[in-house]
Parts: sequence; structure tokens; C-alpha cells
Amino acid sequence: MSIKSFAAKIFASYIRKKIDHWASRPYETQDKVFQELIKKAKNTKFGKEHNFNKISTHLDFIQNVPIRDYEELKPYVDLMVEGQEDILWPGKPLYYAKTSGTTSGAKYIPLTKESMPTHINAARNAILCYIEDTGKSKFVDGKMIFLQGSPELDEKNGVKLGRLSGIVAHYVPGYLQKNRMPSWETNCIEDWEDKVDAIVEETVKEDMSVISGIPSWVQMYFERLIDKTGKKVGDIFPNFDLFIYGGVNYEPYRSKFENLIGRKVDSIELYPASEGFFAFQDRQDEKGMLLQLDSGIFYEFIKADEFYDKDPKRLLLKDVEIGVNYVMIISSTAGLWGYNIGDTIQFTSDKPYRVIVSGRIKHFISAFGEHVIAKEVEEAMQEAVAETDAAITEFTVAPQINPEGEELPFHEWFVEFEQKPQDLNKFAEIIDRSLQKQNSYYLDLIEGNILQRLKVTQVPQNAFQQYMKSIGKLGGQNKLPRLSNDRKIADKLKEII
Repeated sequence: MSIKSFAAKIFASYIRKKIDHWASRPYETQDKVFQELIKKAKNTKFGKEHNFNKISTHLDFIQNVPIRDYEELKPYVDLMVEGQEDILWPGKPLYYAKTSGTTSGAKYIPLTKESMPTHINAARNAILCYIEDTGKSKFVDGKMIFLQGSPELDEKNGVKLGRLSGIVAHYVPGYLQKNRMPSWETNCIEDWEDKVDAIVEETVKEDMSVISGIPSWVQMYFERLIDKTGKKVGDIFPNFDLFIYGGVNYEPYRSKFENLIGRKVDSIELYPASEGFFAFQDRQDEKGMLLQLDSGIFYEFIKADEFYDKDPKRLLLKDVEIGVNYVMIISSTAGLWGYNIGDTIQFTSDKPYRVIVSGRIKHFISAFGEHVIAKEVEEAMQEAVAETDAAITEFTVAPQINPEGEELPFHEWFVEFEQKPQDLNKFAEIIDRSLQKQNSYYLDLIEGNILQRLKVTQVPQNAFQQYMKSIGKLGGQNKLPRLSNDRKIADKLKEII
């Protein structure tokens, strides 16, 4: 065992004890975060306009701070981007994480000197918890690759801005610099396909032990490694034993990855976003990710079914139930207040609090009142893959409201197969059966002859990559929506098909 590997085990034990301390005191920890947030921001423009000097309880907060999304918080962010100080948080932010916007173009999410370390520490702690949980630390001696956005940053009125993954690249600790790949120059390549090719050239002869990134883009990297060498990834990298991912559910990709690698490898799931690093998988044998309660983020939860009501109830941790779909609302040291990040989550445990990401509040199908969510379609796909000989590359789902002729409407599943099932009808039947089992509204619509059984449309190889490229979102942290309530993606895929 190397000195680095031995030291990692000692440090992992220390960090685990610290995590267990706050995780075992969730309400006390969250109240402390809440009080500190209010105290530090009471003299900001936002704090003064929302009576922070009179807020001491959660009820006070609810009465003074409404739920907002980015569009509603944008007037404050615009003042910050113009160079003004003490708007949402004291002083100026360190960075802006620039992401794709909706109605207002680009979004600028502030990262402050208080919030930035929480992104770095959470990623580090996820790996340390894995070491403490499994006893495995040899991988720290090998090469590690993090497929991410370019670390080159722009500047706006004295504040650096770029993609979150590119900003984080500036914070790789010194003891990992020699292990880190790809090179800075390669990481700065903007064209994703050129970047992947360059990464393949740099890494193919290295001793890779950890590979990290969004599964769909790591898959492209794996496929190009195989194209170049004719070998499975696990044969190219015999010491590759840990895959770290975030952004999407890995389960629909798992069988495909194991085929590309040639064996099973351990994995760690992360829940990072520009707005905060919310959770990570802390135990290999537990479902869900540990919610980060001690990272300068105060959490509220609204039942997804009630979110669009006039005055939905804002819940604290003590009020949540396991298995219920919630919209997660945050207030943080980044200066985001009552902020709807757009994600829906479900709790898998309350001792400690662990979550899974169930979807996006705006990404669902409810063209007929069925309100099918991402978690349901992903679980249905997992069942179909497990019960057949199929392997999938990617998929998305959309409603077909106006089918040809006298057909009933249906859900259309666009699937790119790595290996097509022998019986596509059986594959579709398994998916439909699973959805009916999970979603009573969908079951009622099928039994009431409002909807017919879903249909699977096979998508050609690389069609999803072509789609993402056509909208300028190939690679990096970009993700294909699992489902939509309209036909925008579906129609574009039909053109490609």
C-alpha cells in the first residue's frame, strides 16, 4: 500500500465521523444553516427588501420570501452581473456558472467564496466515503479522468464566468494534479467530438483507475476507445474499478456499460448542479444519496402534486415522507432564496436523509392527466431490459395526441438500441405493464380506452447525438430530457429517422 493510499484511508475515517455527526442531527443542523444564512444576508439588497431583520423562524421566512425560479430572481442577478455588490449575498460572487436558460437566454448562477468550497468538498467527500465504506483506496495511485467542460473562463465586470465543471477544474487539489487527466490543453477543446478523440489519444496507454462524467458522454468515450483498440475498456484499463457519475440515472445505462467495460465496476452517484452540490452516494449498499445538510444550503420541499396550487405548503425535513415526489426548494450561501431548482426528488431514507432524483417538475407527460415522471419511465425501461435480451444506448418519451386515422392517442418511446430485443412487442408490453403498475392515472386511462398501449420507435445509431449536436448541446454537462409533454424533441427525431 502506497503512502497516498494509506493516508486516504485515515482521512476518509476522519471525514466519515464528521459527516455522521451532522447527519445524525438533521433538524439541528438545518436550523443552524438557516439562522446563519439569514444573519449574513440581512444587510443585502434582497435581505432588506424581504425583512431579514425580522425573520427568526421558518414561518417568518415563508411570509417574507416567496418561491422563485431563475426568471423571477433574474432582476437581482442582472444587478450583480452589472457589477453591483451586496445584492443577493454580501460582496461580489467569485464566479458565475453560466448555463442554458429558457425564456431569458443564458443563466448566470452566482458562486460565492462561501458556496464554492461546498462543491469541492462534497465531491471529495463522496470519494472518501467510498474508501471508508469499502476499504478500497488503491485507485488513488492510478490516473483519474473527469469528462467536463472547458476550464477557460470569460469575465464580466470583474467576475469570472464559465461552465461549473470548468470552474471546478481550477480547484483540483495538488495531490491529484499528477493523476488527473486529460491535459489542460485537451480540456480546453470546445468541440466535443474533437475533445473525445483527443482524450482517447491521451489516455489509451495510461493506467486509468477512476473515470467520471455524465453516462451518455462517457459512453461515447468508451466506444471510441474500443474502436481504436478493438478491446474492451476493462482490458485497456485493467485497474479501472470506479465510475463516478451524476446528472442522469445510471441504471438504464448499466448493462450497456458493463458490456463496454467487460466486467462490473463500482460506482458513486453524485447530485451536483450549478446551484449547489446537493447529495452524493455515501454507502454502496444503500439506495439513494446523502442529502448535504451542512453545506450552506437550507432545504424546503413541496409535494409535486401540489406545486402548481395557489398556495402550496412548504415543508421541512421533519415533515417529509419516504417515496413521495417533492419539488426541492433551496436557499444558500450563493444568494439563492426560496429558489426552485426545477428538480423533483424522493426520500429513500430518513435516518439519515437520503434522496433520489425522480425528474424535473417541467419534464413529465400529462397530456391526458397521467403525470408520468422520469423515475417511472426509467424503472419501466430497466424492467424491460432486465427481462429481455435488449441493451439500450439512449431513450426519450413523448405523447402522440393526434395519431393517424382512428387510432387512440399513445405514449411514443424513442429508443436507440445497442442490441435490439428479439421481440419488440414484448419489450413494449413489459414497459407498459410497469407503467400501469407504477402510475394509477396511466392505468385508468388505458383501462378507460382513453390511451392505447405505448409504442416503441427504434432510433438509428447516433441519432440522439445528432439531435444534441443540432441544438448545440453535444457533450459537456448537457443531458437529453427523458420525457417531454410536447413533440418538439420527437418531431426533430422523426426528421433524423
